[in-house]
Amino acid sequence: MNHQDQTRGYEPVRPDEGRPGSRWRWCAVGLAGVTGLALTTMGVAVPAAAAVGRPLTSADERPSADERRSGDESGKGKGKKQPKPKGIPVPCDADQLIAAITLANARGGAVLDLAKKCTYLLTADIDDGAGLPAITAPITLNGGKHTTIERAAAVEQFRIIAVDTGGHLTLNHLKITGGQTDGDGGGILVNTGGALTTNHSIVTRNIAGNDGSGSSGGIANNGTTTIKHSTVSRNTAATAAGGIGNAGQLAIKKSSVTTNTANALVGGFGGGVGSFPGGTTVVTGSTISGNRAGEGGGGAGGFNANVTITNTAITGNRASNGGAVFAEGGMLALRHVTAINNTGTFQGGGLVLRAFSAATVATVEDSTIAQNVGTLNGGGIVNSAIAFASTLDVRNTHITANQAPFGGGIFNVGGDAAVTLTNTKVIKNIATSNGGGIVNSGTVNLNTATGTVVVKNRPNNCVNVPGCVG
Repeated sequence: MNHQDQTRGYEPVRPDEGRPGSRWRWCAVGLAGVTGLALTTMGVAVPAAAAVGRPLTSADERPSADERRSGDESGKGKGKKQPKPKGIPVPCDADQLIAAITLANARGGAVLDLAKKCTYLLTADIDDGAGLPAITAPITLNGGKHTTIERAAAVEQFRIIAVDTGGHLTLNHLKITGGQTDGDGGGILVNTGGALTTNHSIVTRNIAGNDGSGSSGGIANNGTTTIKHSTVSRNTAATAAGGIGNAGQLAIKKSSVTTNTANALVGGFGGGVGSFPGGTTVVTGSTISGNRAGEGGGGAGGFNANVTITNTAITGNRASNGGAVFAEGGMLALRHVTAINNTGTFQGGGLVLRAFSAATVATVEDSTIAQNVGTLNGGGIVNSAIAFASTLDVRNTHITANQAPFGGGIFNVGGDAAVTLTNTKVIKNIATSNGGGIVNSGTVNLNTATGTVVVKNRPNNCVNVPGCVG
């Protein structure tokens, strides 16, 4: 069943309005602003082999084969070649794929081998908003070279597939594309109690929502999802989470999240990856690039969520607030991250932390935040305590060559806004008005004894930062 998570489209409430959907406006300029269905197929058919009536195998995950880099839409990474589990062949026919999944659910799971060089073209909603039966058992779909499951153009809207409670869907070497829904999860919806694993797969050009509703263009996760050696690209959400939206447990490993869009100007956060209240998101060894968000977090955005990003490049993303990353409430950790060439069209080219609806705690370690642009404040980082405390701990990090009118490197605003810098370099940042290195109206601890330096910033290094010269 299509049990969509009610936290989707979450928007903060402004204290002065007391209602959802309010525009986030904060920080003024400078310190003063403190079955029987006619389904068709495309592709090269393989010899017919009935999936129905054959013994079903267990739905083990298909091991990686000839893994290569996942930085493009090949969805391939690196790894040792291993034998794949023997599966049930499914001819290049959408009706037979539907029948095979239906039988697999009834018999408690299966490994299904889809045809190579085949597009399984779906033309009708057959299961509560999806073109394939909902997954209710452990099922593996093995693809191959150019194996695609796609919703046909010019038919009614539906997502490709949903995973329900007790279901575990594994996708190996498959492309999921063309899904469209007015709800959440344009490509795939993982409901509470369901699980999804993708290996060397592509989720691309799916759409979630219209008329201001619907999130998570590629994948909506309310259960447990693991994305490995895969690509999530060119998906669109009407509200939040253009690529992947998470309200459960999400792990992204050695994958690419690129060129996704979260459109809403109000509540449109997480162009690449959006984390909803209560969600836990872990990104490792991946690329988040070229994504867009109407409001916050072009690359990644979170609301009252726990987000950890490690050994990942976050580049060329754009949002109103936090071109690379945005966090409102919850916890954020960036470790061995490069955030480069991102743009905040309002403020925070690199990172924006905001404590408006809840306290925010963030750590940045062993990272580089460079060449980002904030149109108003904070080229590199904005830390903003509006109604709650916002605490940022920066260690062993370079903040360099960022630019904004105020606070080229760091813009720290609000009485409960605290930034601690340990062995960190804030150098060669530019403010076109004031505070090339750091602008502060809260608390900034430089910890110069650990090797922190704030130098070579223009037109000056600091505004209202104790222990900072120039």
